[in-house]
Amino acid sequence: MTTFVNFVQPANSPFQTSAVLDNGITYTLTVPWNIYGQRYFLTCTDQQGKVMFNVPMVGSPDNFNINLSAGYFKTPIVFRVSSQKLEIG
Repeated sequence: MTTFVNFVQPANSPFQTSAVLDNGITYTLTVPWNIYGQRYFLTCTDQQGKVMFNVPMVGSPDNFNINLSAGYFKTPIVFRVSSQKLEIG
């Protein structure tokens, strides 16, 4: 089952949501703006605050998925540009 999360960047803080990945474990997804890279990054942390991965938030077109969690988790995380949503699962 895929979960859709609207990506709405707050004015003075990073976007944040939780996601259940792989074996039912909940992780925190944070999307801060990187001023030096001039782009958003997706950071995934576990419940103890350990960073699991930190990757550039590359947008996917409608006809192709770019899995942002590839190599880290089996559960895909995709940022869909057209809808401005994170697709988890």
